[in-house]
Amino acid sequence: MSGNPEWGEVEDGETPVYHERQRLELCAIHALNNVLQEKHFSQEAADDICKRLAPDSRWNPHRSVLGTGNYDVNVIMTALQSLDFATVWWDKRRSVEQLALCNIHGFIVNIPSRVSFGLLSLPFRRRHWIAVRKINGLYYNLDSKLKAPAVIGEDRDVRHYLQELISQGLCEVLLVVQKDVEASGTWLSLE
Repeated sequence: MSGNPEWGEVEDGETPVYHERQRLELCAIHALNNVLQEKHFSQEAADDICKRLAPDSRWNPHRSVLGTGNYDVNVIMTALQSLDFATVWWDKRRSVEQLALCNIHGFIVNIPSRVSFGLLSLPFRRRHWIAVRKINGLYYNLDSKLKAPAVIGEDRDVRHYLQELISQGLCEVLLVVQKDVEASGTWLSLE
């Protein structure tokens, strides 16, 4: 698999769906670029963020010691802040019906993922970052391990999708919002 983007099929006049595929352990970078719908961050940019987050650290706690990626949530949050976005941890005790989807740019979700080498699947799981975003009126699963973006559907479908992920446990949901939306709390519907 390569880190090069693939463009999903679209109808005439619609925006193409940007989708980076998995390379090394760079799922955080792919999730960022996929939720932004453009290649904005690279491994070098993420490594620079890591150095700023832990400038005096011999082994940087925000990435893999092997230099292959595996970036933590602090890198994602800092990257988005550099573009005037904010992240909001979703409180899984709340109903997803309370999400004000019209004020949410997208989602970055941390899920367990099987580890495999070719056809060999190992008996343990690692953490994996995926992006979910509304494009052309439909939500897409922009998981970099997928061959192509997967349509989730409309508002009710993305709520169901997120609830399914949450109910399986071991999942964290980050809302990607504009800074003013985060400050005003309008990512949450009070109805």
